[in-house]
Amino acid sequence: MRRARKETPRASNKEIFGWAMFDFANQAYTLLIITVIFPVLFTTVIVGDADNDFRLGNLLWSIALSVSYFLVVLSGPIFGAIMDYSALKKKFLFYSYLLTIFATALLYFVEPGLVVLGVILIIISNFAYSIGENFIASFLPSLGPPRDLGKISGFGWALGYIGGLVAAGFVIVYLGDATAENFERIRWVGPYAALFFMLTAIPTFLWVKEPGARKELPAGETFVSMGFKRLGDTMKEIGEFRDLAIFLISVFFAMAGIYIVISFAFIYGDQVVKWNETVRVLMFVVVQITAAIGAFSFGFLQDRIGAKTTYNITLLLWFLGVLGIWAVTDITDWINLTFSTEFEAQYVFLYIGIIAGLSLGSSQSASRALVGLFSPEQKSAEFFGFWGLSNKIAGVFGIIGLGLLQAEFGLQQSVLFCAFLFLIAIVVCLFVDQHRGEKAADWYHDNRE
Repeated sequence: MRRARKETPRASNKEIFGWAMFDFANQAYTLLIITVIFPVLFTTVIVGDADNDFRLGNLLWSIALSVSYFLVVLSGPIFGAIMDYSALKKKFLFYSYLLTIFATALLYFVEPGLVVLGVILIIISNFAYSIGENFIASFLPSLGPPRDLGKISGFGWALGYIGGLVAAGFVIVYLGDATAENFERIRWVGPYAALFFMLTAIPTFLWVKEPGARKELPAGETFVSMGFKRLGDTMKEIGEFRDLAIFLISVFFAMAGIYIVISFAFIYGDQVVKWNETVRVLMFVVVQITAAIGAFSFGFLQDRIGAKTTYNITLLLWFLGVLGIWAVTDITDWINLTFSTEFEAQYVFLYIGIIAGLSLGSSQSASRALVGLFSPEQKSAEFFGFWGLSNKIAGVFGIIGLGLLQAEFGLQQSVLFCAFLFLIAIVVCLFVDQHRGEKAADWYHDNRE
């Protein structure tokens, strides 16, 4: 008799820590290659185009990320279905880890003018990193009972932002700015991020156990054919998991907004706010610390008030934060006029970063936990594949959308598109019934093979 889902034993602290260390490790890639260093290097040095406000570089950056996310869209659910049947989650995770390391290290060879090489390597490395996010998330339902998933997910996200802080500290101190004058030093950011990821993810592969057991293949079938068959069965059964389906629509709009912020926040600070190096470093530190605090504290909160409520609170914070980013110069002028101060916009932007940081880790942690609550263990990798599909379609939609809008209207005005996305995500999530979604997962887990 299968153990009831609510009776799933909590994994050992060592295994949970090993699982969370993958979040710690892969933040080096997210932060250094996608958010802080390489996007600025790519748009302003490798592509250039300063005479046109770097709009070509911004557009090419958005295209590279969007293509990589589209590849995840095509492959994520089928990989998930294969993993659920074959019990090869760790092997799939390991392959994605190796490909991320290899492609990221090769970014060293991307020099000014080698735009095509840069685009190709970003597509490959970001695809491998992003599909790996799906794979590691699919372990979550096996790490404890539903009541603990919020805390476990929040711990992973919090540790991830600490990892980002550690990874970027070396770059800030020893590699310096993403400028043409400093190119020979900053080009090492790719190999460094790859090495950090390679070493710090080792505990994941040592301590995390493969959940589930491999099923015997029917005669004439392969894991690939069974993966497609399971995917087809899930599509027929989607009515049983309607709250998951509705939630993934909300995730689509929320993640479209989040991917825009992750991919363009530091470009925005560089091109619109015109911040100096000190403020740029402070923004990085503030966001990492507040994101860790937000992910950890909201992880406990969501196990008390519900993941759905927590998720909507974080989206509201996002909405207000993005409006603040858009109006940062007007807010600065108002503060100076009202209080007779002489604040610069870059420092007001820094305070807004606190709101963004608190929302960043907590919103993604709550999203991951809620999918875990809606996922029976037999379909965890497959459902997290759909979660990844929703995330990455969102990445394509959001980043390409902003790329096109900023090419026409400029980066500052285009940020309003991001705020609109968060507002839609809140409205859609109002139709999700968390209790009903958990009951559907419990029934499937306890009654279906």
